[in-house]
Parts: sequence; structure tokens; C-alpha cells
Amino acid sequence: MVILGGGAAGLMCAIEGGKRGRSVALLERNESVGKKIGISGRGRCNFTNIHTSPENFISGNSNFHKSALSRFTPEDFIRIVRRHRIAYHEKKRGQLFCDGTSQQIISLLLKDCSDAGVAILTRCSVDEIRKDQTFTIFTNRGELRCGSLVIATGGLSIPKIGATDFGYRLARQFGLKIAGTRPGLVPLTLAGPEGESLRELSGVSLEAEVSFGRVSFRENILFAHRGVSGSDIVENSSHWKPGEPVAIDPKQQPRRFIQKWHELYPNTPVGAWNLKPAGTEGFAKAEVTVGGVDTDELSSKTMEARSVPGLYFIGEVVDVTGHLGGFNFQWAWASGFAAGQYV
Repeated sequence: MVILGGGAAGLMCAIEGGKRGRSVALLERNESVGKKIGISGRGRCNFTNIHTSPENFISGNSNFHKSALSRFTPEDFIRIVRRHRIAYHEKKRGQLFCDGTSQQIISLLLKDCSDAGVAILTRCSVDEIRKDQTFTIFTNRGELRCGSLVIATGGLSIPKIGATDFGYRLARQFGLKIAGTRPGLVPLTLAGPEGESLRELSGVSLEAEVSFGRVSFRENILFAHRGVSGSDIVENSSHWKPGEPVAIDPKQQPRRFIQKWHELYPNTPVGAWNLKPAGTEGFAKAEVTVGGVDTDELSSKTMEARSVPGLYFIGEVVDVTGHLGGFNFQWAWASGFAAGQYV
């Protein structure tokens, strides 16, 4: 079997396939695996969330991810972390981080890959893939043939570490549908006179309840030079669609914010207001990609494409997007584990 992509999902799938005695080659186009793991959690890796439930995910099919998440839980990954004697802590709301650095999680995965006999080929870019009875993968390091091909190439977020649309292009090559993609977990931008004026609040943090339609969260928002950020805004951004307003209800009243409010809205008491974002900071600043390979095309049990036997899609390339706080890593572990039992 061949796995394309050396991120969280791909590495987990490789380990599970190797443990089952399969011959596994994992191809990574970067010079090393785990790039996104390395920068996550500001270098400490928010590797899971103990409160993970199906409700913490956005997908065109709200039931698809339930199967994989139920078969590989946060406690399952925590057991692996403990086995490797990696110290960790809960930061808030069930978010687990390494006490040390994200490299500990990468080293854990590499050790388990080695123990499972996985061959990892870095700086390996794929030029073309063909299928007859088996798959033929043409790379800059030669040709490979396999009966099972796993696509774990991620989404479009953070292109500076190598994100591309390769997984979506490959899915389309084999006739699979793609649910529309957009940046998720990303700061929002503001424009017009209101946006220009609010730039003067850059650096001000404010506790507020933020609502996108029927979805709301309460935490701090941060006014930035180009718009609004902070965990509350970033959390909600995956739900936001262009043209929709964002309701912000302040729960505290910093002096600079009150002054700006009265400047913008004279004779109006400080209260909830609707902002209409101009857009987002885009995939360059997005933590995840919303959308991806349509889940109707895949088996929720095995992650295999229904119409292409032997072809699997796992992780962020699939139309399953977690909320902020370790949920996307848990989906990576769970979907990789699920495919790894069948490839």
C-alpha cells in the first residue's frame, strides 16, 4: 500500500497498516513529515480534545464522521502518548497540549512507523497516477505500484508549509465530487468606513458573545489591523459564509472600545451590533479547510471511495472540519486509524 502525505492522518494510517503486516510506503513532498503538527498549538501541539463529540465537526453529512470517531477516541491517542512517556496538560475546555514541544508527537509517530516497518520517502513529489488492476504512481523518485492507495494530502490551509489542491485534483480525476472549499478557523477582515475606523482599536481585546446565525460562542475577540480575530472569531469563522453578518454582543467595556463605539454610533448605548465582514485572511492564515472530498463518495467505515476500489481518503482532504481546540487532530487520528484497518 502507498500513502500520499506525511501528516497526522497519513502517519496514523501507515502505522496501523504496518502493524497488520502490510508493506507500507509513505510519500511526503516536503523534506520531513509532520510539518503542520510541528507548528500547531504554537509549537506545543494541541493533539486532541477530551470532549470530542460528533457535534464538534462541520460536514455536508453530519453522521459520516461518527463511525471513525467512535472507533478511535481521544483516550486511545492519550494511551499512545502515555506509552511514549510524553508529559501533557489540559489548557482549557478539554484541549490537551504537550508540556514540551510538538516534535514529541512527530517523534512518537516516526518511532511507531519504524516499529511497524513503514518506509518513508521524503522530498517525493507525485507527477501522475494511473489505475488498471492496480495503481501506478509516477514520482520524481521512480514508479511505485500498489493495490491500495491512501490520499492524506490535506487541504489548502497554510500553503507556506506545502499545502496544495493535489488531493482534490486526484479525487476529480477518479470522478469523485468535491464539496466547495473555503478557509476555516481564520481571522475575519473588515472594510469600508466602519472597518477603517475599527483599525484604531488594533490590539484591544474584548470579552463578547459572537453569533453566526444560530451558532454562538463566548470568549475574547481581538481587534486587529485588518479586522477581527481571537479564538471566538476564529472558532466561528468556519461557519461564516460571504455576505453574512456577524453579531457581536460585548460582555465588558474597555475604555478605548467605548470611545470608539460612541464615535461610530453617537447617542446609541453600548450593546450588540452586526458587523458585515469583507472576507477572511484566506488560506494563508487559515488553520483548516472547510469542505473537501464529498462524504457521499466514501465509506464511513473504511474511508474507501465507493466507486474506486482500493482508493482511500483521510484527514483534512475529506469534507469533515473540526472546531478549534484539538478536534481536527482527533479526526486525523480517527480517520487514519479507520482506513488503516482495511487497506
